[in-house]
Amino acid sequence: MTENFTGSFTQQESIPEAGIEAALAVLRHGRLHRYNTNAGELSETALLEQEFAAYVGSKYCLAVASGGYAMATALRALGVGHGDKVLSNAFTLAPVPGAIAAVGAQPIFVGVTEALTIDLDDLESKLDQADVLLLSHMRGHICDMDRLMTMCDAANVKVVEDCAHTMGASWNGVPSGRAGTIGCYSCQTYKHVNSGEGGFLVTDDPILAAKSIMLSGSYMLFERHLAAPDSDVFKDIKYETPNISGRMDNLRAAILRPQIADFAMQCQRWNDRYYALETGLRDVAGLKIIERPEEEVIVGSSIQFLLLDWSEEAVVEVVARCKSRGVELKWFGAAEPAAFTSRYDSWHYANPVNMPKSDRILQGIVDMRVPLTFSIEDCKLITRIIRAEVSAVYQAQI
Repeated sequence: MTENFTGSFTQQESIPEAGIEAALAVLRHGRLHRYNTNAGELSETALLEQEFAAYVGSKYCLAVASGGYAMATALRALGVGHGDKVLSNAFTLAPVPGAIAAVGAQPIFVGVTEALTIDLDDLESKLDQADVLLLSHMRGHICDMDRLMTMCDAANVKVVEDCAHTMGASWNGVPSGRAGTIGCYSCQTYKHVNSGEGGFLVTDDPILAAKSIMLSGSYMLFERHLAAPDSDVFKDIKYETPNISGRMDNLRAAILRPQIADFAMQCQRWNDRYYALETGLRDVAGLKIIERPEEEVIVGSSIQFLLLDWSEEAVVEVVARCKSRGVELKWFGAAEPAAFTSRYDSWHYANPVNMPKSDRILQGIVDMRVPLTFSIEDCKLITRIIRAEVSAVYQAQI
């Protein structure tokens, strides 16, 4: 009898009851705007910033409307503007080059390795082309951050980390987002905490923090932040920085605070599922597992494997056969963008240069979400389906 999977790849867990109750309290008092507080009241958003700063070990934290807004704000705070060049990954999602384009800058794409991380040799050859690297830890894969930071520091290149897929992860004991000058995170539904939309920006630099707070639309209410620099840091910045409003509201913050409190447990649950999937996909002919380095602590909310050097027709057949059995795989090798799986040569506004070595890897990347609504038994069933369909197509090719 053929096994099929009947679960949903887009169904998230419900918001914790504590978050629902906190959201109802905000709705009842009606003060959704982060600066709309009673005398002596601390807003949900200010408290969330303080708690997230403590979680990742940063001095300053700003909660904003989205992860993409956090990245664009980070670039603006660093002085990136029209016509400037910004280094970034060829393998990433559209909001990353979108953030670069939002400030009028031009992406310089850096290649991807078979480990699905930024190609550090290619990066080293391009460090003289820009002053900033917007580093995407794409799909939760972290490169050798020790080598990367040594290279970038020597070249005086500032690093902004896109941690949309690595909240809670780390490299060599350093939390993702804390090696570079600024770390940016997403709270969008399919990320590690869920407020529908939302994001964080963290840094230890008081000037960059103050500029980011002013950019987010604080008006002259920056003293109502808890994870912010002293008010004297804003003395000149408040006159020189434009308001590009992108604040988080108290309703989203109320939903997020209990999720941050329980986050370590959630990370473990994701990893239990990830490693069940990884184990089940080992030793399949034609399928390459992405091995994770010892220095990397992951949060496995998605899993990837490579069908390296397969024909387009064969990869498409694997995806279709798995879908017919209820398993939704996404492919990053398609010539036409579909859903979130666009790639560097899809972004014509960025004037991309062909990257044959990266194209070969992108052609083979297969991706799958791992929502916490899956059980371990679900994960084992999914791997049996993928194994069977990959094996059938692979055998037909040889």
